[in-house]
Amino acid sequence: MGRSYVVTGGAQGIGRAIVDRLREHGTVVVIDPEMSPQKGVIPLIGDASEEKATAEAAILAQQAGTLCGWVNNAAIFRDASIDTTPPAEIGRLISANLDLAVVGCSTAVRHFLRHGTAGAIVNVTSHQARRPVPGSLPYSTAKAAIEGLTRALAVEYGRQGIRVNAVAPGSVATERYESYKSSHEGIEGEMARLHPLGRVARPDEVADAVEYLLSDRASFISGVTLPVDGGRSVLGIDPEMRE
Repeated sequence: MGRSYVVTGGAQGIGRAIVDRLREHGTVVVIDPEMSPQKGVIPLIGDASEEKATAEAAILAQQAGTLCGWVNNAAIFRDASIDTTPPAEIGRLISANLDLAVVGCSTAVRHFLRHGTAGAIVNVTSHQARRPVPGSLPYSTAKAAIEGLTRALAVEYGRQGIRVNAVAPGSVATERYESYKSSHEGIEGEMARLHPLGRVARPDEVADAVEYLLSDRASFISGVTLPVDGGRSVLGIDPEMRE
C-alpha cells in the first residue's frame, strides 16, 4: 500500500507547489474551496477549519494509501491594527488562522494514534511570526501561536512516533505576490534588499523544505521551525549599507 498525504490550501501558491511535490511520492488529498482534479490528487472542496472536512480528508487519504504526512498550509490574510479595530475582531482574525492549524493537527494526531502509525505534520507559518510588519498583528500573532503549537505537539506526541515541524517562508513569488508587485512600482528591488540572497523565494523552494521534513530523511527532526526565507529573518538592515 502506498503513501498518502493531506494538504490544506493547496489550490495555488505555496500550497500548489507542495501538492505537486508530494504527489511524486503518493496520493494527496487537498482541502480547498477551489481545488480542481488532477493526477495523483483527490480534491476535497471544503473549509479546512471545520473538523468535518479534515476528518473526511483523513478517511480519503487512508483509503488511497497509508496516511503519513499532513501539511497545514491554508491561511487567511487580513491586516488590522489594534487602535482602529475592536478587540473582538482582532481575536476573531487571530482565531481564523490559528484554528486552521489546530483543527488540522488535531485530526492528524488522532488519526495517527488510532491507526498506530508514525506520521509527520508540517505547519506553514511565516517570517512574520518573529519579525512582524506594521498592520500584520492578527496574522503575525496567529503564526507565532502556530509555532508554539508545533513545539508543544512535538513534545507531547513524540513517543508515539509523531513528528511536528514548521516552515517559515519569507516573501514568495506566488500569485498574490505578483499581483501586489504589479500595483507597487519598485517593490521588487525593496524585496530583494530584504532578502540576503537578493530575491524572493520560488514556491517550489518552500515545497522542497516541506517534502524533506515529511520524509524519512528527517526522521530525527521534530519541534523545529525552519526558516525558508533567504536569510530575511536574520538580516539587520544597516542604514549605512551600500550595494
